[in-house]
Amino acid sequence: MRINGLGVIDEATLELDPGFTVVTGETGAGKTMVVTGLHLLGGGRAEASRVRTGADKAVVEGRFHAPAGSPAAKVADEVGGEPDDDGTVIAVRTVGADGRSRAHLGGRSVPVGVLSELSEQLLAVHGQNDQLRLMRPTEQRALLDRFAGDDVTGPLGEYQRLREEWLRVAAELTERTERSRELAREADLLRHGLGEIGAVDPKPGEDTELHDEARRLADADQLRETAQGVHYAVSGAVDGDPDNPGALGLISEARRRLSVSEDPKLREMEPRLVEAATLLADVGAEISTYLEHLDADPGRLEQVLQRQAELKALTRKYAADVDGVIEWADQAKQRLDGLDTSEEALTALAERRDALALELAIFAQQVTDARTSAAEELGKAVTEELDGLAMPHATVEVVVRPRHAEANDAQALAVGKLRLHAGASGVDDVELRLISHPGAPALPVHKGASGGELSRVMLALEVVLSHSDPVPTLVFDEVDAGVGGRAAVEVGRRLARLARSHQVIVVTHLPQVAAFADRHLVVDKSANGTFTSSAVRRLDESQRVVELARMLAGMDSTDTGRAHAEELLAAAKADKDAAPVVRRKSRKKGA
Repeated sequence: MRINGLGVIDEATLELDPGFTVVTGETGAGKTMVVTGLHLLGGGRAEASRVRTGADKAVVEGRFHAPAGSPAAKVADEVGGEPDDDGTVIAVRTVGADGRSRAHLGGRSVPVGVLSELSEQLLAVHGQNDQLRLMRPTEQRALLDRFAGDDVTGPLGEYQRLREEWLRVAAELTERTERSRELAREADLLRHGLGEIGAVDPKPGEDTELHDEARRLADADQLRETAQGVHYAVSGAVDGDPDNPGALGLISEARRRLSVSEDPKLREMEPRLVEAATLLADVGAEISTYLEHLDADPGRLEQVLQRQAELKALTRKYAADVDGVIEWADQAKQRLDGLDTSEEALTALAERRDALALELAIFAQQVTDARTSAAEELGKAVTEELDGLAMPHATVEVVVRPRHAEANDAQALAVGKLRLHAGASGVDDVELRLISHPGAPALPVHKGASGGELSRVMLALEVVLSHSDPVPTLVFDEVDAGVGGRAAVEVGRRLARLARSHQVIVVTHLPQVAAFADRHLVVDKSANGTFTSSAVRRLDESQRVVELARMLAGMDSTDTGRAHAEELLAAAKADKDAAPVVRRKSRKKGA
């Protein structure tokens, strides 16, 4: 990832290899700009305040691995983005000092939303804002569904499909029942209009055809005079008067003169006169046919005018032309089918609604059962992770409870003996509860956990969910806030294990976490008296020792601090070497 003019970072390039990468630096050095850059590449909100002072724009460029056929590659392909030869695709986000933003993917200018679609397939950024989202019931339900996988998504998809049809039928039944008089009047008007149109029985394009015919009939005498004049000029006088031979006669005379000429060049012109005579003969024949069919019948003209009047009566009421009238009639027939307020029609609709409700309740129960089963598994798995995160006495419960319908709920659904609200995500509410120690009450996680505990709960959830998460890159922005001591070591250990199956990028201030990284990036800040700028550099092993010693309460200049840092690195390396390999797996249906 390359960053230019973002916050305090003037220019920086980050090489983000597979595994665990940690980003550290002093407070205010610009560590969070790394995460901000990733947010921008993921289609996040652009703010002019993020542009470096004195710069015209901020630019963030990222190279993503998107194998051919992958969902990420399909996103790029749909907008015409082209991958590089190595199969990577480059995303660019530019934010101007005026707040305007532009996005590019694979060399093509794209809407910012396309970068959001790409990041959904490749990147998940977790920060302290995500902890706030964890407090929302909808987010907690989404976490459980993500853990349950196909066990929930399968029946939930059928539930959502049936629910849409059920709501449509119920709304139609309500409309027909409550507005029966109004709909009956509308139906009468539609039937009256269809009756008028049916009596006239207009044909497509008939008004145009009648207009042309009426014009010919009204102007028949003038048209006949014109046509006869043309025929006379082409074919000559009917009685064969030699003084009026017409164009054909003149051409015939020209041909005769050429035929007796002794000059070959003159005789060469005769074939062209033959062609001209043929064309004129065709014109003469067509004129003769036109004259034969030119009708000045006053009776026919009256019929055409009467028919035009009938069609105009329709176009004044229903549309601008006959084709529009026919379209109106088609739409009126369709609308009329939906206005049947007879007892038979209402009964049929009610039966259809009730049948859909019964089928919908079956899938709603399947979703609830799958969630309940998965909730028990998720609670146990997160509790086990918390034991390793220095919360050995804490227990997490994932509670699935029915969402009861209010008295006048239009989306109330009978599921078993309960009357529940059939929302778009089912009939359940999901809540994460924390029992901080034995004997303590089970409280909603945002009420029962401190800031540090909430960070650890979130990390435990991410570790548990990671094995079924298709997103290959996970970014954590100081999610270890409020954590220290042994708990910080355990956070680092968990992130290192998570990096066995994902690319993990962590912004942290804890040396215990940083020691577990596979590679270490540091954000350095410098000032020249006028501007402050930051850059990102990659540390070797000796430089890591110095940085970790600095993080250990500023002990980088002491032998004790360096010894402590070396000990921390050695312990982390030994732990990683001894840790089992974690392979990504998906939670199968029925597992």
